[in-house]
Parts: sequence; C-alpha cells; structure tokens
Amino acid sequence: MAEAAVAHRSARDKMDAKPAPTAILVFLVVLCGGLIFTAYSIWSDVSATGDPLTFLPFLLLGIALLIALAFEFVNGFHDTANAVATVIYTHSLPPHFAVVWSGMWNFLGVLFSSGAVAFSIVSLLPVELILNVGSGAGMSMVFALLIAAIIWNLGTWFFGLPASSSHTLIGSIIGVGVANQLMNGAGGTSGVDWGQAANIGYSLLLSPIIGFAASALLLLSLKVLIRNPELYREPKGHKPPPSWIRGLLILTCTGVSFAHGSNDGQKGMGLIMLILIGIVPTTYALNRAVDAQDVNQFRAVTTATIDSLQAYTNGVAAPANAHDSLLAYIRDKKLAPDTVPALIVVSDQISKQVASLSSLSQVPAAAVQNVRNDMYLTTETIRLMLKAKNPAFDAATVTNLRAMEKGLDKATKYIPLWVKVSVAIALGLGTMIGWKRIVVTVGEKIGKSHLTYAQGASAEVVAMLTIGAADVFGLPVSTTHVLSSGVAGTMAANKSGLQMSTVRNLILAWVLTLPAAIVLSALLYYFFHSVM
Repeated sequence: MAEAAVAHRSARDKMDAKPAPTAILVFLVVLCGGLIFTAYSIWSDVSATGDPLTFLPFLLLGIALLIALAFEFVNGFHDTANAVATVIYTHSLPPHFAVVWSGMWNFLGVLFSSGAVAFSIVSLLPVELILNVGSGAGMSMVFALLIAAIIWNLGTWFFGLPASSSHTLIGSIIGVGVANQLMNGAGGTSGVDWGQAANIGYSLLLSPIIGFAASALLLLSLKVLIRNPELYREPKGHKPPPSWIRGLLILTCTGVSFAHGSNDGQKGMGLIMLILIGIVPTTYALNRAVDAQDVNQFRAVTTATIDSLQAYTNGVAAPANAHDSLLAYIRDKKLAPDTVPALIVVSDQISKQVASLSSLSQVPAAAVQNVRNDMYLTTETIRLMLKAKNPAFDAATVTNLRAMEKGLDKATKYIPLWVKVSVAIALGLGTMIGWKRIVVTVGEKIGKSHLTYAQGASAEVVAMLTIGAADVFGLPVSTTHVLSSGVAGTMAANKSGLQMSTVRNLILAWVLTLPAAIVLSALLYYFFHSVM
C-alpha cells in the first residue's frame, strides 16, 4: 500500500500542474468559435427556408440549445475522464496532453457516429409529446429531462463518483414520461415505450458485468500468453512504460475516447433535433436534402406497400380518424381491427402530399409539421408491427414495409452536420475541464494497489470494444460503468484487492441514478408544464 501511495503521488504531481496560458486561450477561442458557428448555421438554414423566426422563439431556441450543449459539455468532463485515467496513472501520457488528446478523439467520434443511438433515445419519449414538441408540454419535456440530467451529473462529479450519464438521461426520460402520464390521468398516455426502455436497460445492466468479467479474463489470458514481468508491475516514479506497452495504452485510450464520442455524443444530437423541430419546424422537421430520385422511389414503394396491405384489412373500413388510431396503437402496443386500414390511409396521404414535389424542400411551410407527424406515425407503426410480427405479413409485404420504413427514416431521422460539429465541440471541450475528480477515483480508489500496465490495457480494450459494438447496434451504454467495472475486474483477477468503500459508493450511485433522475425530471416537468 505504501508503494502504491508513492506511485499515486507521482501521478497527482503531474495532474496538479496548471495548464499553459496558450492552452486556456485556445480553449476559449474554440468555445467561442463553436457558439458562433452554431448561431450562424441556424441563421443560414432559417434564412434559406424563410421560416419567420421572431425574437421570442429565437431566444427560446438559444436557451434550449445552450442547455442541450451544456449536457454534452458536462458529459465530457464527467464520463471521458475514464478514458484517460489509465494512461495518466501508467505515465503513458502527461495528464494535460492526455485530456486534449482524448477530447480530440471524442470530437472525431461524434462526427463519424451513425445516428442510430440518437433516435433510439428519442423513441423512449411519449409519442404525443414528440409529435407536438413545439407546444408548452413538449418544451417542458426537453427542459426537464436535460436539466435533471445536468444536476445529477454535476452532483456525482462533485463527489468524484463515476456515475453514468447514459443512465441519468434514461432516468430523466422515464421521469418525464411517467409525470406526463400521471398529469393526463387515465385518458392520457402510456408515458414511456417500456419495450424500448427494457432493451436499453438490459444494455446498461449488462455492460458493467461484461466490463468486469471480460477485463478479468483478458488480464488472466495476458498472464498466460505474455510472460513479461514488467507488464504486470506498477510504474516506478515518473518513468513511462516500455514503448510497445505505451503504444498499446495510448491506442486503447484513443479507441475508448472515439467510441465514447460516437455513442454518448448522439444522445445530445437526438434532443437537439427535437428542439429544432419544435421551434423551427419549417427548416428542420424534414430532411431537405431528400432529392427527386428519393421522392420518386418513395412514392413507388408506398404504392406497392399499400397494395400489399389491402390483404390484411379483413374487410374493416378505415376509421374516421386514422391518425388517432395509429397513435393509440403506438401508445398501447395493441393491434386493433382498424390499425392496418388506418396505416393504409395515412400512407396514402403521405404519398399524395409529396406526389407533385421534386424534393422535400418544396413541401409548403404550413404543411411541413403535419407531413413529418404523418411520417413519424407511419414509421413507428411499421417498426412495432414488424417487431411484434403481428399481423403475420408475407415475405413480400415485409420487404415493402421495410423499404417504406427506410424511406421515411431518411426523411425524418437525420442530423445536420452543424449539429454534429456543435455537439462534438461541446463534448470535446468538456473532456478538458474537471476531469481530475473522476480520474483520481478510477486510478486510485477502486483497487488497493496501483494500476499496472496490463490492467490498464485490459480495461481499456474491453471498454473500447463494448462501446463500439453498442454504437453499431444503436444501444446506449455507459463508458463509466464499463471502464470502472473493468478496472475492478482486473484488480479482482490480479488479487490486488478492492477498496470496498469505493465499490459500495459506485454501486450506490449506479442504483440511485435511475430513481433520482426519474424524480428530478418528473418534478421539473411538472414545474415547467405549470408555467409554460
């Protein structure tokens, strides 16, 4: 323990060094540049569409975007500290260089992200609030869940607890959904897509278990395959590891940072798109880049899909209000006799709405929101039907539905480049602020001995692969949980011992995050809904 304390002090000496004035200046320049770029991009997009954005909506948009970007900024210094802890405590990189390096790769991770995670998060929200996000209730939802997530993240950061930003955001979304349900009474909504919430919950639950077990197994495998004693010793003083070990640790730090950006950055993207759709729908409700060829192909697919669905109406007439029928199906997940006829009606309406257009940029301003809502209802209905395999469509109909769903997603589930860039800047800059608290917890307070090179590499490799795989499958996972549990797994496998007080705090934060975020966001939603 005495040797570990000496090694820890050598790592802390470097962390306590003040950043250079030049670094601070660059940070401020990038921050101001990012804000100016975001404001210019919005102004340019709105000017191109002629969307009448008066002072009050513009002010509301600015506040909402600042809160959303603040969430990503806090996410950066809260979660990304995990990625640099191993390279700092093994002296592979100087602390201040490590956080800048990690921030840069977080930035790139956001830019090259798929967008799948963004919309898996959005699909958890109450469907009628998504359709009416520009209303008082819709904006109350966005403000409540973002502010609740920021409050909990800042609280756990202050106490140096590696709690999960993903966990926090999911809890905030559930809190808003439950509050909305209670406030609307029995005639209200189902509150939350519990099936989607369960899938995300499984990924959040299993990821730390995978991190612990896989990191432990990887370390034990390394001991069998690579019999180099230096790999399993703690660093001596400020001496960096051998070049090949150092290269491996830097590579894994880079991979975790990139994977974190590609996964966590998307959560803010999805919420920013909701904000934009709610306040400036003419500009952002539909993907204006969808061209004539895509529109023509979509019309052909829609016609073929409608013809295929006729065989599944069972002679039931279309309902008086097809939109309400689809909304009820999405909300309750119960197929009614008129659901398929309603899907045919709304699909036909969409086809007619774009029939005379060469691209979606030509949709009249007054019709943009309605067209988007029709598309969203249709694609969510198709997604649920195919997932439930009810009705039992034949192969041709399934093919048509999937093609139609893909076309609708292209029109409504998109992320402008400037949104990616602004989130990337917020997350990247957040990485460079406030990282020390979490780094110290991961590096010093999980195990009883100092982190060895092999332990750091094992935890980082598992975290990098787990988060990267989650991004491919569109599942949000916690960088914090995967990496901190990976470090704990290597300590257990190495028989180094665990500091149970820290482990208890980590488990307590993991257990409390969900209910705390639910309560916080529910109360904030009630407050904002009452005043907006």
